[in-house]
Amino acid sequence: MKTFHLEGSKRTNIGKKAAKIYRKESLVPCVLYGGDEVVHFTVSKDGIRKLIYTPEIHIVDLNIEGKVYAAILKEMQFHPVSDALLHVDFLQIFENKPVVIEIPVVLEGLAEGVKAGGKLSLEMRKLKVKGFYKDFPEQLTINIENLGLGKTIQVGNLSFKNLELLNSKDNVVVAVKLTRAARGAAAKG
Repeated sequence: MKTFHLEGSKRTNIGKKAAKIYRKESLVPCVLYGGDEVVHFTVSKDGIRKLIYTPEIHIVDLNIEGKVYAAILKEMQFHPVSDALLHVDFLQIFENKPVVIEIPVVLEGLAEGVKAGGKLSLEMRKLKVKGFYKDFPEQLTINIENLGLGKTIQVGNLSFKNLELLNSKDNVVVAVKLTRAARGAAAKG
């Protein structure tokens, strides 16, 4: 898994007024929890942009005034109209403590059902997993070569080494749907 380095400064003032002042200075208010203490800090908008606007997941090396924490991005809040980043929550991670995170899904191969005229549909772009952060892959790869026409792969059909899948076992991850052309070909044949 990739590592992202981020510099931050501790916040002395906490609250709505203070947050507005920080935002006017192009700073994003953040909080780090999950460790011994809750740390309130700010980061620059430019510094955090590459971490926020990417489909990849990262371990974040947070350097807050010289003290370094290992963390993951937990939650982001955006303005409902302007879509500006308002607040970010980070979760401190440890090697001996399991963490829950969403990891992107990547499909591998050409499905049999697509060759037969079906349409491939990725229903879940990310899966929620629990495990130790050292075991997290950058993406969850699913081989779909044997997926036939009208068939699906559900969360219950998947397993990944050292990871526990937390999504409902009935959730469909990927499906090959019948198209009108495929139905017509099946009716004639």
